[in-house]
Amino acid sequence: MTSIMPRLGFDGPKLAFGFRTAIAACLALAAAWLAGLEHPQWSAMTVWAASQPLRGHLLEKSAARFGGTVIGALFGMILMRVSQGDPIVLVIGISLWIGVCAFAGNLVRGYASYAAMLSGYSAAMVALLDSAHPEHVLALGADRVLTVSVGILAALLIGLLFAAPGDDISLLEKARLLSGRLAADLIARRRGAPVSEDRQQSILSDIATLEGTLDLHGAGSRRRRRLVRQMRALLSAQVSAALWLRSDESRAIEATVGAAATTMETSPAADPAEALQRLYDVAAATDPNSALTAVLGELNAATRHLDDLDGSPAADPLLHREWLLARRAMVRAFAAMSATGVIWLVTGWEMGGFMMLGTAIMLSIFSTFENPVATLRHVLVGQVIGAMLGLVCRWLVWPFAAGSFGLVVAMVPFILLGAQLYAHRRTERMAFDINMVLLLMLQPVWPQTMSLAHSLMASLAVVVGPVAALIAFRLIYPVDSRRRYEAVRYSMIDDLEHLAASALRSDRRKTWRALLHHRILLATYWGERASYSPARLAEDALALLYVGQAIEQLGALGARMASPRAQRRIAATLERLHRVGADPARAARALLHAAHRLPAETSGCLPALCRAATALAERPAAFRKSEGRWSR
Repeated sequence: MTSIMPRLGFDGPKLAFGFRTAIAACLALAAAWLAGLEHPQWSAMTVWAASQPLRGHLLEKSAARFGGTVIGALFGMILMRVSQGDPIVLVIGISLWIGVCAFAGNLVRGYASYAAMLSGYSAAMVALLDSAHPEHVLALGADRVLTVSVGILAALLIGLLFAAPGDDISLLEKARLLSGRLAADLIARRRGAPVSEDRQQSILSDIATLEGTLDLHGAGSRRRRRLVRQMRALLSAQVSAALWLRSDESRAIEATVGAAATTMETSPAADPAEALQRLYDVAAATDPNSALTAVLGELNAATRHLDDLDGSPAADPLLHREWLLARRAMVRAFAAMSATGVIWLVTGWEMGGFMMLGTAIMLSIFSTFENPVATLRHVLVGQVIGAMLGLVCRWLVWPFAAGSFGLVVAMVPFILLGAQLYAHRRTERMAFDINMVLLLMLQPVWPQTMSLAHSLMASLAVVVGPVAALIAFRLIYPVDSRRRYEAVRYSMIDDLEHLAASALRSDRRKTWRALLHHRILLATYWGERASYSPARLAEDALALLYVGQAIEQLGALGARMASPRAQRRIAATLERLHRVGADPARAARALLHAAHRLPAETSGCLPALCRAATALAERPAAFRKSEGRWSR
């Protein structure tokens, strides 16, 4: 059997998970129907949405779904009370709410983002599905919360019996392996041996890939959240080491390594923590104030801290937030929802509420995807298939059912079919949408009063949602890997400009460096997804670091210089760096001018200022705020 399934196109573990989820969906449907809830199919939909193969993810997504549903239902009920069913007020209110939720969903991370998105379209479900009867809104809102609660309980009941606990060991091993690779490269560099450029680039890429797994790894467990904090501290230290290996200081270093090199040469499998400790001891004894000593100290401490999860926890890391993309998602969602709302108001289409609901779901959820347009093509196909299956069930199967119990029983084979769709390689990408739309179209109420024409219109309205969202994502602030990379790059340039504006504040300098490391990882990830050259990405990251270090040096000089003339020069240079995104070339000239005009006692800062000027002159595209394409 195990050899037959792959030949038929089925993934065995996914098929098992799919059938467990389908059975839980059937149980939720039956329980909600027995409880007399108006929309029992919503419980089955919740099971498909909340179920996860990992225990922590199941718990956290269930909690996020419940919280988002409650918040959205409350807003929907308040909006219906305020509007008294006035469609104009409804359209404006729902459009604003979906925009706000899209903004929040793009700004926060993990399942908190999911909760924010869900609160948006949950409000749309409560306010739009029965907009002609505002007096029913309390019952509809309560029904929404109760059906979701039943679905969550069913998902937890079945899921917790089979869900895997998750794997911390492989994550830790990957992190230690990266530290070991960096230790070997640092030793080679200290010995004066060459370090492969491709190897350096692959390390930075691997760190970025590992960072991308951390947001959801801590789901459902305090211990794992602590592990994620420790991991992020280590990854930040690894970024420092990877950038130092590409620096001019690294290439010019003398071959002085002492016992650490000998140990690593004779024991290639040595523990990275021990190797890093020896490296740090040698570097601290040789030059305690060097950049390498600082890098090794940070990397050594973070690597050792990773093995002590029961000790003092690492501080909450400073993480990049997508303010630019969040604002764009808000504008896009509000504009597209308003446009579909205007179409509803002008045409008076009976299914306009359904159309707005479908659009709300698509605009919310897919705004956080890498490439919403590409994803929505599969979603559209899945929703068409789901609507067709719903029509088949309603008009070819349900007519033979007797009573509402018969309608519920007749839905079971269609729900079980969803498990097979989920596990097959040809349908897995659209299976979720097939299952959700199928259930959305089937409300097991007896007697059935909906006409065929009404069913067809409802199906059309559901399918129009992804079409409207597809148009919106194409025309209003399109999103793809390149634009996500550009958004991170803009944030790094903004940070440099803000750092220049507040260079005398040491707390600001510390914040900048912590954010820079995380943003470098995100820029590396999205840049590689957009097919940009890994070497170019690494060199631009190093150039940004050089300019930031120069600003730090100027800020430190300005704080201790007594000469008013020198302070004016420093202030003028920082003012030019405050506008580095507008004219990198002028910023480079300002740095060179400052380097040669400052007093002789500041000559120790000359290398940092010259490095930054060279970086600005040679790599202006890395600093310019324009969406010009990079070489690939």
